[in-house]
Amino acid sequence: MQQSADTAAPAPARKADHRLFRGNLVALVVSLALVIGFFALATEHFWSLRNITNVLGQASILMCLTAGVAIVFISGEVDISVGSLVAAIAIPLIVIMNATGSLALGLGGALALGLLIGVVNGYLSVYLKINSLIVTLGTLFIIRGLVYLYTGKRAIADTVYLESFFQLGNGRLWGLIPYPALVAFALVGGLAVLMTQTRFGRKVYAVGGNAEVARLAGYNVRRIKFTCFVISSLAATVGGILLASRLGSAVHVAGLNYEFQAVAAAVLGGVSLAGGIGGLIGSALGVLILAFVSNGLGMMSAPTEWQLVITGAIIIAAVALDSAKRERA
Repeated sequence: MQQSADTAAPAPARKADHRLFRGNLVALVVSLALVIGFFALATEHFWSLRNITNVLGQASILMCLTAGVAIVFISGEVDISVGSLVAAIAIPLIVIMNATGSLALGLGGALALGLLIGVVNGYLSVYLKINSLIVTLGTLFIIRGLVYLYTGKRAIADTVYLESFFQLGNGRLWGLIPYPALVAFALVGGLAVLMTQTRFGRKVYAVGGNAEVARLAGYNVRRIKFTCFVISSLAATVGGILLASRLGSAVHVAGLNYEFQAVAAAVLGGVSLAGGIGGLIGSALGVLILAFVSNGLGMMSAPTEWQLVITGAIIIAAVALDSAKRERA
């Protein structure tokens, strides 16, 4: 009789994973508090309501991308095409909106393109069994190249100036909380519930932890992984819509290098590149840590070169500490 993958792991192992997950979240919260506390003392205007809310608004786009990338990582695959996707989906969004004057139709076009890219990535990686790193690296370049060709490396401006579209990326609830932050938090929260409170989420962890065991337990491994690619692309599409609203146009360089920032934030948040380990709340905290570090260093007038060096050092340290904790667990 086959054993369900939900209960395949021994109880002590599941308890150890739970303790590790909870401990990682505590460490991330403490780290975020220390980062904020340090820069609040080191700079004059860092600890101001305006600056904090601005950082939340800026981090919201990367938070959407990171949530999707994290889910693909947990499933045991890789998606680094999301940065180019952010630039691509802005084109049908702006073009359709300019032609029809309808935000709903523009959003529909953007979501359709995002869905198509997720389907292509998933099909090539899962059903044709091409390495997902190679597939998404290829689509990253193909999509960016097509964006350059279509736009001629010039921005496509929003010419209808819909107030609803402007507010989506620039408005604030009660004049305080940026709408993009609310969208990102809702997206991360919804996907976190999906991953922790549903059978699908448990299956993703099982597949990422050991695909062969999950297959023997009766799980449709290919369908689960395929779905994760689609979710990743749709999450990135949401981030791209928010960015297009903030910029007021489809810009050919939008989302450039966002894929690497998303990977960095996911790893910093405790997601294992080997699959089966990590969570979306931790990934969101990873995004916030990187965002506040970047903001604080900028307010200290640190050169961009040193900002990159310090951010890279934080990521390497996070991976090293995570590996050490797993060895002790």
